[in-house]
Amino acid sequence: MDFDDQLRRYFGTADLDALHPEAFAAGTERMRVDFGLETNGGRRFALWTLMYILGVAPDLDVAFKDAAERDAARDFMDLFDRANDASD
Repeated sequence: MDFDDQLRRYFGTADLDALHPEAFAAGTERMRVDFGLETNGGRRFALWTLMYILGVAPDLDVAFKDAAERDAARDFMDLFDRANDASD
């Protein structure tokens, strides 16, 4: 699935600007539930990255028990933040 597919899955639209705050809150709650239930490491990491992009990701020490996963998440955060800084 691509980014737009994930947005449609959780929010019913790929246009987040069109969402009411209540719909955003409901979608992010569904994401949190799915994240908590997901057992596949790759899908779990991908869901966390989407939550990070949207500003609703759990803290690394809560989200990832494995140090290597936390390091990978930190690397993603750094790359994402640098890309956003470059686009400003």
